[in-house]
Amino acid sequence: MDYNDQIKNRVKRIEGQLRGILRMMEENKDCKEVITQLSAARTAIDRTIGVIVSSNLVDCVEKANNQGEKNMEKLVKEAVNLLVKSR
Repeated sequence: MDYNDQIKNRVKRIEGQLRGILRMMEENKDCKEVITQLSAARTAIDRTIGVIVSSNLVDCVEKANNQGEKNMEKLVKEAVNLLVKSR
């Protein structure tokens, strides 16, 4: 799979969020603030996983369709399983 700049930028933003959380911990910030930021980072990670899985599914379906493959249901189930595992 080709990871485009948009997906890479998402991961870079998450990396920045995590560095900020570490800084907050080092500065002994209130736990509510830290938890809020951790929750935001987790949400960003979940959304990124969804983007990657959906992009991968589109690529797989297009390739299978071009190759005359008929088992699209299997590809969709694999994508759903990836999403379920990520949670």
